[in-house]
Amino acid sequence: MKKTNNIIQKHRELIVYIVFGVLTTLVNFVAFGMFNIVLGKKMYLISNAIAWIISVLFAYITNKLFVFRSKSFAAAVLAKEFSEFLVARVFSFAVEEFGMWLFVDALGFGKYSLDILFVTISGQFIAKIFLAVIVVIMNYFFSKFIIFARKK
Repeated sequence: MKKTNNIIQKHRELIVYIVFGVLTTLVNFVAFGMFNIVLGKKMYLISNAIAWIISVLFAYITNKLFVFRSKSFAAAVLAKEFSEFLVARVFSFAVEEFGMWLFVDALGFGKYSLDILFVTISGQFIAKIFLAVIVVIMNYFFSKFIIFARKK
């Protein structure tokens, strides 16, 4: 049990990042699904952009407070962290948007769906799931080594 606790403590940041990364992805997927219904499937890039805005705000707050434990709430620190966070997320958003276009339109994933039990998963969601993995990994490295890096 003690060895397990040591492993958890040693990798706490990564474990908590994964937990909040999954929650952020869930926020993104739920928002994407809702806006896809409201705006229509042809507006999937706009739905994705709105979902991205909502999930970035959620991710910044959870990353700051719970993952990287950035303690300062000084205006200059918040401005620096949030602007760096936003730039990194804009970059990963561009990767995701390009990837969505590539898979859905250029490669034709939008024409297909996958039936699993009683659920049909669209080609758009399959592409989004694949791209989410890439984006989560990119965002972890940006956050850990640039945005919330502890200065020595």
